[in-house]
Amino acid sequence: MVKEEVPDGATAEAAAKPRAAVVRDALGVGVAVGLSGFAFGVTAAGSGVSTLQACVLSLLVFTGASQFALVGALAAGGNPFTAAAGAFFLGTRNAFYGLRLSQLLALPKRVRPFAAHWVIDETTAVALAQPDRRSARLGFTVTGLSLYVLWNLTTLLGALGAEAIGDTRAWGLDAAGPAVFLALLAPMLRTSTERAVAALALVLGLGLLPVLPAGVPVLVAALAAPVILWLKGRRS
Repeated sequence: MVKEEVPDGATAEAAAKPRAAVVRDALGVGVAVGLSGFAFGVTAAGSGVSTLQACVLSLLVFTGASQFALVGALAAGGNPFTAAAGAFFLGTRNAFYGLRLSQLLALPKRVRPFAAHWVIDETTAVALAQPDRRSARLGFTVTGLSLYVLWNLTTLLGALGAEAIGDTRAWGLDAAGPAVFLALLAPMLRTSTERAVAALALVLGLGLLPVLPAGVPVLVAALAAPVILWLKGRRS
């Protein structure tokens, strides 16, 4: 029998989190972030990507940051291979999410290839926020399913109605995903080390945004963790 994991400090009450509460939280994230597919559809159409290509990207890639990086680079006149390479490296963070989720969820081998397609920022955050394995599986599944369906639907609608929607920045849809992810992440920063990593990553990501190509600041911000750990080791 596989023992269910309960995060340190979790109370018995938290471990017994009702299924309805997990579903509600997961749907909230799925709907909020899924709506930003409108922004991707419009951006893709504006960069010269056809409606079919935009929909295939959402169906097969399904990681918003990489998709935006790809169409953004194309819109700026970048080489398609260079744009694809940048999107690929930006998406490699999901592999690290998968390493953690494979231990937490402990899914049967037959469903792991399908579940891997849903390993993104939002599903990871919702799963890690749960107090036990059963809740984590439920949160991951509901978030992944609702977000996948809505993201693909709104991608299609955004690409078809690009002219009617206009500038997505005026709607704030392009900020929905990062805002939800930060809202989920903030309560999990309990130690001074975790807060220092988050602060340094924020400074690196925002500071380098005007001078580096799309997607690269996020990769550079990932250096915050080893830098803080190295400094902490030096002090010790």
